[in-house]
Amino acid sequence: MKRLLIVSAALAGAMLVPAQAQDTSMSFFITSVGSGKGADLGGLEGADAHCAQLAEAAGVTGKTWRAYLSTDQVNAKDRIGSGPWFNAKGEKIADDVASLHSDANGITKETGLTEKGEVVKGRGDQPNEHDILTGTKADGTVDGTNTCSNWTTSGAEGAAMLGHHDRKGPDTLPTATSWNAAHASRGGCSQDALKGTGGAGLFYCFAAN
Repeated sequence: MKRLLIVSAALAGAMLVPAQAQDTSMSFFITSVGSGKGADLGGLEGADAHCAQLAEAAGVTGKTWRAYLSTDQVNAKDRIGSGPWFNAKGEKIADDVASLHSDANGITKETGLTEKGEVVKGRGDQPNEHDILTGTKADGTVDGTNTCSNWTTSGAEGAAMLGHHDRKGPDTLPTATSWNAAHASRGGCSQDALKGTGGAGLFYCFAAN
């Protein structure tokens, strides 16, 4: 009987321990600025460093940031951690990699915010900047050679696969609502080429830890 009382007391004490609060600090954002050199981001290393610099400037430290970009060596979905991810206002973007790449993800114009918590201009705004660099297919794996030489070139050659953060585009484009695989850039990998279809060389950043 005494042993039963001890066990019961232990269970009661465990129930009083509050559940650990989920960290809803920023773990996802769209870069407020690109490299300024089109799709030449200095490779994945340069892109990751850009994410980290912007996050730190916004006051978020202690996280390992990864750009959501694919190359011929790695898929974007495999480099961003396991989630969950939240934007600068604490709004959940996705619980995990699977939900991020499903209809359950929460990326919209209203939630796809920059590290400053600002809305990125989309279709209908001036200028339209909804083309986000990804280099991926809808499932988060690399889209062939549409990575502008693994994010190291900014000339007239090559192309980058782009997503629409606002999930909008012409009705004639079946993939217009895709956040990560809407269409490829036209005219190369330069800043002007990216601007030509509604972009600014911005990309997604995720906290991998």
